[in-house]
Amino acid sequence: MDRRSFICGIAFAMALGAGSARADPVEDFYKGKQIEIIVGTGPGGGYDIYARLLAQHISRFVPGAPTAIVRNMPGAGGLRAANHIYQNAPRDGLSIGTFARDIITFGVLGGNANVQYDVRKFNWLGSASSFSTDAYILWARKSSGIATAEEARRSSKPLLMGATAASSSATVPLVLRDALGLNLKVITGYQDSGSVGLAVDRGEVDGQFASFSVIHLEKSHWLAADGPVRPLVQYVRTTRHPLLPDVPTARELAPNDHARLTIEVAEAAWAMSRPFVAPPGVPAERVEALRKAFIAVQNDPAYIRDAERARVDVSPMDGATMLGLINKFGDAPPDILDYMRKLQAAE
Repeated sequence: MDRRSFICGIAFAMALGAGSARADPVEDFYKGKQIEIIVGTGPGGGYDIYARLLAQHISRFVPGAPTAIVRNMPGAGGLRAANHIYQNAPRDGLSIGTFARDIITFGVLGGNANVQYDVRKFNWLGSASSFSTDAYILWARKSSGIATAEEARRSSKPLLMGATAASSSATVPLVLRDALGLNLKVITGYQDSGSVGLAVDRGEVDGQFASFSVIHLEKSHWLAADGPVRPLVQYVRTTRHPLLPDVPTARELAPNDHARLTIEVAEAAWAMSRPFVAPPGVPAERVEALRKAFIAVQNDPAYIRDAERARVDVSPMDGATMLGLINKFGDAPPDILDYMRKLQAAE
């Protein structure tokens, strides 16, 4: 071999080695592929809105720039989707999902035969909202004749609250019935929050629990002075929402310390209000890439602008913080956890 060939060979080997050193296995895996975001509710609700916002932006932040699509999988208040993600979704980093925050509660409490997942073994990517700028509201039709929480407490006739099965729309009325003495009766069987809202508009039920931001987006006619409903109680608030200064919080209405603590524990999962997960068993480097991409999206100016247009809260939480809160939730006083298990069993 002459000197020139020898030098060229060394140069080629060095270039090849440098190329190998620069190779990113995560980028190589995701390049040309598609991420599926499974949503445990039907189209149009708050969880669906957050999933579609994420799908629009996440490609720019995952190595390899995979595309993203949304697949709705409603059923059983999000349990169908949670069980699918945990048990059946591919464990390669191409399937992620979001579902009702109640899925966290069910997983911590145990005792529900329909729960087929270990909440601590999901790969938690983060939450798109910690609910810090939102509020979960008891909305009641004006035609019900109930104008305040105190009237709901004194009324001999219960307010009929529409709800989906195994969801916060079903459990929160029961918590406030027991902790505050509000005369509420839950009517379940609705597929999603949109169908509950339609039932309220039709007068099939007297009201529902729904977040202020989602109502602002989907039911703006409710907020008009001559709208069909009025807000009675704010839930998941330590102080009154700035836009609802005349509506008391559940904590304000608590008659004693134990009732207040019950409400605080019941509200705990709401700090993880819009959770996103990957299945267990996904390679660690891909989980890390997804976690970084998720938080990067939440801080991206283009995403924030789109979220503002959609009128949804942007107050993200990372996956490690979420897992810490899940573990802390399990350390609540035993009698309150037992109470919440009874609520779950009654659904």
